[in-house]
Amino acid sequence: MSPILRRTGLALLGPVLAIVVALVISAGVIALIGENPLTALEVMLDLGDTPSQQTQSIVVILNRAVPLFLAGLAVSIAFRMGLFNIGVEGQYRLAAILAAAVGGAVALPGPLHVLVIVAVAVVVGAVWAGIVGVLKVTRGVSEVISSIMLNFIALGLASYLLTGPLRGSEEGASIVTTTPIPESGWFPGLNGLLTGLGLAEPRSQLYGFLLVAVVVGIAVAVLLKRTRFGFDLRASGLSPSAASASGVDARRMVLKTMLLSGAVAGLIGMPDLLGSTHVYGTQFTGGLGFLGIAVALLGRNSPVGIALAALLFAFLDRAALPLQFADIPSSVVTIIQGTIVLAVVIANEVARRLTLRSAERAGARPVAPGGGSAGATGRGNPPPSDDGPPDTTGDRTGVRQEVQR
Repeated sequence: MSPILRRTGLALLGPVLAIVVALVISAGVIALIGENPLTALEVMLDLGDTPSQQTQSIVVILNRAVPLFLAGLAVSIAFRMGLFNIGVEGQYRLAAILAAAVGGAVALPGPLHVLVIVAVAVVVGAVWAGIVGVLKVTRGVSEVISSIMLNFIALGLASYLLTGPLRGSEEGASIVTTTPIPESGWFPGLNGLLTGLGLAEPRSQLYGFLLVAVVVGIAVAVLLKRTRFGFDLRASGLSPSAASASGVDARRMVLKTMLLSGAVAGLIGMPDLLGSTHVYGTQFTGGLGFLGIAVALLGRNSPVGIALAALLFAFLDRAALPLQFADIPSSVVTIIQGTIVLAVVIANEVARRLTLRSAERAGARPVAPGGGSAGATGRGNPPPSDDGPPDTTGDRTGVRQEVQR
C-alpha cells in the first residue's frame, strides 16, 4: 500500500470508527427502552413525503450546520496551536448580543449595515478570547481554566445586558429581546439558488451566511497551510521550544491564535441573528460552542472534515422532532452525539498509535542510499495528526519537516 493511501486510511479510521461505535451503542440503548432500532433509523432518514418537505428538511439541516461549522472551525484553530479554547460558547454569545444591539441602534444602507454588525461580532469575539491569551502568556494561566471562567462571566454579562441596558422588548413580555435589527441589516437568503437548481420552494429561508462560512473555511485553510503565520502556528503547536529556537515567538503566537479563534467564534451567532431571528433574546440558540468541540474532534481539525461533521450533527439535531412524533424519545439524538464524542477520542488514540507503529516499522527498514529508509518517504517521523499536537521532541529541522507536510 502506498504511503498516501496508508495515511488517508489512518486519518479516516478515527471518525468512521467513532460513528460506527456510536451507532452500535445507540442501537443497544434504543432496544433496551423497548423500541426497534431499525424503525428509529428509518424515521431519522425520512426527509418527508413531498418535494417541498424534503427541500425544507435539507434547508433545516444546512441552516443548523452553518453555525456548527463555524464553531468547529474556531475550536480547531486553537487545537492546531495545542490550545483548548473551551470559551467559544461565551465568546459567540457575548458577540451576538452586542452585535444585535449595535445593529438595532444604527440606520445604515443594506450592505454597510450588515458589515458593521459582523465587524462588531468579530471584534467582540476576538477581544474576549484575547483575554485568555493574555492571561496565559503573562501569568501562565491555563487556557482551559480561564476560558471556562470567562464563559460564566460572558453568559452572566449577556443576561444582565439583555434584561437591562440593551433590552428592547416591552416590560412584561414573555420573551426578552434586544431591539429588532432593521431590514437593511438582514442577510439575504439563498432560496433562489434552490429553486434555480430545480428544487421545491422551502417554507423557510436557506441562510445566505452559508456562503460566508464557506469563504471563512477556505480562508482559514489557506492561512494555516499556505502562509508563514500558519507555519509558525503549527510549529509552535508541535514543539514550542524547537519553534522558539527557529525564531518563532511562541508567546506572541499564543495571543494571535486566541485572537483568530475568537474572531471566528464571533461569527457563530450571525447566521441565526442575520438570517432568521434578527434579535438576541432569551431563546437565542445556545450550546453551539460546546458542540463545536465535538465537531472539531470528529472532523480532525480539517475544514473539510469539520464541514462533514457539522452536517452529521445537524442531521441528528433535525431528527429529534420526527423521533418524538414516532413516540421514540428524542434523547436518542443526545445519546448518539455523546457517544460520538466519547468514541472519537478513543478512536483517534487508536489511529495515532497505529500511525506511530507504522512509522516505526518504516524507520526500522534498511537505510537506502541517500540517507532515507528503503520504501519510506525519506524520514522516520510519524505523520502529524490533525486532532491535536503530536508528541514530538525533534530538533528545528524535524519540526520544519513535520509542519510542511
